[in-house]
Amino acid sequence: MKLKSVTEEQLETMSYDDVAYAILKEKGKKMKLIDLFNGVCDVMNLDQRVKDDYIADFFTLLSTEKRFIGLDKGYWDLRENHTSKIELSDLEDEDEEDTEINNVEDETEAEEDMYIDETRDIDDDEAEDEYKDLVVIDEESEADL
Repeated sequence: MKLKSVTEEQLETMSYDDVAYAILKEKGKKMKLIDLFNGVCDVMNLDQRVKDDYIADFFTLLSTEKRFIGLDKGYWDLRENHTSKIELSDLEDEDEEDTEINNVEDETEAEEDMYIDETRDIDDDEAEDEYKDLVVIDEESEADL
């Protein structure tokens, strides 16, 4: 969208971040925060008082808006201009490392499992023998005592 072709009615419905997005899109390069905010204020015909009052809010807006990215030395740009390039060979190397780590973990689990006697059945009678001396007293029996 070209900002020069935007009507005043359309401009009134646009937010600061939409105008900032259009400015950065047109410029095609990163800008300092203050320069970008001054550009937004100029396009939206805002006076100096508004500039002074809302610069911190504008910074917060850019920080939380996913379309923008903060760069070194106070520069801001569109996130779409800063995508990371992933090499397929890098992904394959990571997969190999993950496989090696998983193999080591599997070997460790196998070593731990060798100490568990899975052939021994736990007899339910053994568990019942544990409670053979236990006496249950209900309220009626308690009164008789």
